[in-house]
Amino acid sequence: MLTVSDLMTVNPQTITPETPLRHIIEVMKSEGCRHLPVLQDGKLVGIVTDRDVRLVMNSPIVLHGRWQDDELLNKVTAENCMTPNPITISPDMPAYRAAEMLSIYKFGGLPVVKEEELVGIITVTDFLDYLADKKVEIS
Repeated sequence: MLTVSDLMTVNPQTITPETPLRHIIEVMKSEGCRHLPVLQDGKLVGIVTDRDVRLVMNSPIVLHGRWQDDELLNKVTAENCMTPNPITISPDMPAYRAAEMLSIYKFGGLPVVKEEELVGIITVTDFLDYLADKKVEIS
């Protein structure tokens, strides 16, 4: 049976709650990722997604001028925009269950935790890469 550990990205790039938004964006661009687990003292405390970043920078609630973007980039931290205590899955979970969770909750990715330690992340892209690699035909 195909499991989460067969598809997940192992040892994903992580950030801390104090990481400024500017650095979060740099990491997402350089690593080509859209989800960054947030660790504090080695424990998963949150996740920041590209959507979280877009909401901060383009919030209809907080009107600001473009000249204020630098201030946002430097002062807003992961802690300010992360989803705290995200739903996690285990590496031995069947892959189809992880796919169901991504679909049901409309998430782009889920942190993978084993014995309270982050061991990976599984994303919609991991599933698409798997299908493309296997040349699975969907009829």
